[in-house]
Amino acid sequence: MASPRIIATDTRECDGPAHAAILANMATYIALLRAVNVGGTGKLPMADLRALCESAGFRNVRTYIASGNVVFDAPGNAGKVKSALEAALESYAGKPVGVAIRTAAEMAQVLADNPFPDAAPNRALAIFLDAAPPADTLAGVRHRGDEDIALGKREIYVHYGEGMAASKLVIPAAKTGTARNLNTVAKLAQMAAK
Repeated sequence: MASPRIIATDTRECDGPAHAAILANMATYIALLRAVNVGGTGKLPMADLRALCESAGFRNVRTYIASGNVVFDAPGNAGKVKSALEAALESYAGKPVGVAIRTAAEMAQVLADNPFPDAAPNRALAIFLDAAPPADTLAGVRHRGDEDIALGKREIYVHYGEGMAASKLVIPAAKTGTARNLNTVAKLAQMAAK
């Protein structure tokens, strides 16, 4: 089965004014896949992810570390990009694979909004959601130890004071999200800015 395209016309096959218009309307996106290479399940080689994105019509595709981070240029809005990538991933994996999408500007803002600027970036993370965290997010937290938690626009920030290994923290509102430490967020923001 052919991979879905995000637009009816494959941008690699057109030229002239139509091609220029498509390229002018491209934006840089960061896709964060959920449950990729976690606990040995959901394995997706990054070369396959790059090829899948290219076959969906995305351009300038780059991946970062083997945990489902991909930066690319694509026409259309974030919703169309998300739908196209999730459909292509489901076709590949045979099951739904969730994706959080951010523009280059949004990822830079996630980094700028970090409420824990003095924390070690490998002990602080952003959990990326599709919508704003629910108002009762903090009330629903269980097994909180020394962790600091703050809400962002479409993120939940967590600082693990003593590290994540011993933490028993449960954030029910984060169940459908995907987390990246702030080192990864910074690198993805840098890649998307180029």
